Amino acid sequence: MHLASSTSTEPVRTLQASVLALRSWTARQRLAAVGFSVAFALLIGIPTVLIPNPVFGRQVPVHPWNYPVWIASSVLAGMLAATYVRRTRGIAETTATDDTSDAPSRFGMVGGVLAWFAVGCPVCNKIALLALGYSGAITWFAPVQPFLAAAALVTTAGALLMRLRGQILCSTSPSMMTPT
Repeated sequence: MHLASSTSTEPVRTLQASVLALRSWTARQRLAAVGFSVAFALLIGIPTVLIPNPVFGRQVPVHPWNYPVWIASSVLAGMLAATYVRRTRGIAETTATDDTSDAPSRFGMVGGVLAWFAVGCPVCNKIALLALGYSGAITWFAPVQPFLAAAALVTTAGALLMRLRGQILCSTSPSMMTPT
């Protein structure tokens, strides 16, 4: 019975820790979040022609939902990238660790790729075009794009929450420890 009550409070604990982590960010981390968000927006927006440009073209018009998904995924990805920025310059707060098992990093990359597929032109996407052909990309891939967008946002938001939660609940820095 105790396990059920602690499990039901876990999402609340995660959200509280995430808010506390965001409040404790330094100006350096906030600036990094803005910079990474703009970089991600450009990285996705230019080749998918959400930002009109002379280099890339789009054969299928942009859907109205593409812009909010693009902006939200850019902000989430920028904030996720900023969680990897040290609080201060100089010596690291912890000893070096093996980041090969960093699940939020993998989820963040998956979210970014899904966002690119979600907001891109279905027939300009060479992978979809080769796998499905022109009519298949329009018939099969285009209707799936809103679901890819939702998966991208959920995956990236989940990765961000995991990173922010870890900054508070798994911190080794005395300034970040929460009283128990």
